[in-house]
Amino acid sequence: MRSRKPKVNVFNRQRKYFVEMGELRIFLDQLSCQMTPQTGFSVVLVSDAAMRNYNREFRGKNGSADVLSFPNQEDDGDEEPYLGDILICVEVAARQEKDGLLQELQVLSLHGLLHLLGYDHDADQGAMETLERKLRREFQLH
Repeated sequence: MRSRKPKVNVFNRQRKYFVEMGELRIFLDQLSCQMTPQTGFSVVLVSDAAMRNYNREFRGKNGSADVLSFPNQEDDGDEEPYLGDILICVEVAARQEKDGLLQELQVLSLHGLLHLLGYDHDADQGAMETLERKLRREFQLH
């Protein structure tokens, strides 16, 4: 029996910057195939104001962030398994991009997915950073 590919959702909830959603979806599908998460996940592009609110509410930090990951904490057994949500602030991404906005969104998506998969660069003695560098090379990301 063939395993089903996890569903990757992408939502654009900001309007300040144009984002190549089709290209981002293609990358996320490729990333999902490479990382083989067992469940689906979502990437939500948000505004600076929205990200400041999420950062304050969930991390107690005043200010924006480039990416936040929210692993799914619920497992009620009734629904299809779900890995979690990755929120990316497009305004911050635009400020820090070096090789185009799309590539910065790809880098942040990769970083967020690693967090959803349980990696923590603050506590894993460099394991996340090493894997992230490897994957960035494979996907030809700066």
